[in-house]
Amino acid sequence: MAQLIELPRRAVETTARTATTAVTAPFRPFRPLLPDHSVDEWGRDDHLVRLLGPLARLRWDVSVGGLHHLPAKAGALLVTNERRWSYSPLYVSLALSSATGRPVRFVGRPDHAPFGAGLRRIGALLNDPTEVHGALRHGELVLMSTSSTNHPRFAGTVDHELVGAAVTAHVAVIPVASMSSPFSRTARAEVGAPVRLRKKRRGPLAEIEIAEAAQRHLQRVLDELGGMQTGMAAFDWLGEG
Repeated sequence: MAQLIELPRRAVETTARTATTAVTAPFRPFRPLLPDHSVDEWGRDDHLVRLLGPLARLRWDVSVGGLHHLPAKAGALLVTNERRWSYSPLYVSLALSSATGRPVRFVGRPDHAPFGAGLRRIGALLNDPTEVHGALRHGELVLMSTSSTNHPRFAGTVDHELVGAAVTAHVAVIPVASMSSPFSRTARAEVGAPVRLRKKRRGPLAEIEIAEAAQRHLQRVLDELGGMQTGMAAFDWLGEG
């Protein structure tokens, strides 16, 4: 004869309640252990940047000069040269951020996932004069690069529309010469004096003249800085940028 086995009522209720809670409890996605307050208005995560700093220094050992040319609190548009595949906006912005204790944002974030969102967390802005103007107007340091070149000692052309954002925000435009070696960790970022025109202009010609002057000033700083020597003359011109 079959026997009916009854479980204790309290045990049955406890088991049922546990199962119901597991099913109905809201899903909590995994979140990295980063403080919520570390993300600023433009999406830069200062805590994440600090965590990535040691990793960046494994690739680039950047020496910085000319910091006295940077404003202590006001915004400024920084213009650096870029050799193809040198990633100078990245290592220059990180080095200047570390040296000044101020966030230095760089222009060049794509407006699509996943790279756009990731670069935004480390300080990248869209290549958009409106976004650049907003950051400059709020007293931020923003780094833009010239058009990329194959030669490390040539300063490419400067986007006059981004310079126009600095003109309308009434902030300085400052050249920053950058050089790095693909064969070692050696890199350099040298901040030059702010660009000043002998005769001030108004209207669209002002941003064009300042963009051209910024390119000339940057080329002058590059010439004064000289080249980084690899010890192999045939490769010296490749080892800079």
